[in-house]
Amino acid sequence: MSSINTNSGALLALRNLSATNNQVDRSLNQTATGKAVTPVSDASTFSLAENLSSDLRAFDAVQQGLSNATGINSAAIAGATAVSDLLGTLREKAIAAANPANTPEQQAQLAADFQAQVQQVAAAIGNANYNGRNLISSGSQSVSLTTSVSGGQQTLANAAAIGSVPAALSGGVATTAAAASALTAIDAAAVVVGEALGTLGANQKAVEFQSSFSKTMANAVTEGLGGLVDVNLAAEAAKLQALQVKQSLSGGTLNIANQRPQTLLSLFNT
Repeated sequence: MSSINTNSGALLALRNLSATNNQVDRSLNQTATGKAVTPVSDASTFSLAENLSSDLRAFDAVQQGLSNATGINSAAIAGATAVSDLLGTLREKAIAAANPANTPEQQAQLAADFQAQVQQVAAAIGNANYNGRNLISSGSQSVSLTTSVSGGQQTLANAAAIGSVPAALSGGVATTAAAASALTAIDAAAVVVGEALGTLGANQKAVEFQSSFSKTMANAVTEGLGGLVDVNLAAEAAKLQALQVKQSLSGGTLNIANQRPQTLLSLFNT
């Protein structure tokens, strides 16, 4: 039935055009943002995506803590290695000072050199700080760190025994007898340092493993998050092009439908 009061064709065309316009707007938004999911389009998926995004931020915090632990342990390893190297020099000085043929002047010079090297040992231990933490100073404490987003903990074991090395060598080499005692103390210190380096090396391996695992998990979450919310740009571009054609056709259809009352009017003008 033809009517000038109700243009059913125009109303239908208008509904189709409005729906197409909404689809075009949604497609444009997805293309611009690269995201296929919004709170309106899919609330449950969006909520899951937000939880995953929160996990990613937690992984970043864990990585920061692990990086800090790496710095603390690396500083301790550097200090312990320096002490190990200095013990080699001290051994040379002690062996030379144990020679009964030394003149008093030679003995005094060796004793002074020995004490200077002991001071270097103390400096290496004291300077093995990172972010206010020192694992090899006398009385140092082990350091706990968070290694997972669920709150898992790991401990960086201290190597505080190295801190006692300078005191153990404080007897010096002023005499041949003192030099002989110093050699014994140096041998004992070398054992302490070797064990400490083993402890610190184990710390480092554990932190590196946790860091690698955390990065792998973060990558997995990132990929999963992308699968949930990222739009397929190639497919969306093709869809947008089709929608724009449909939009144009809907506009043309509405224009034709709006001309129908004019067609009815022409019947009365004949």
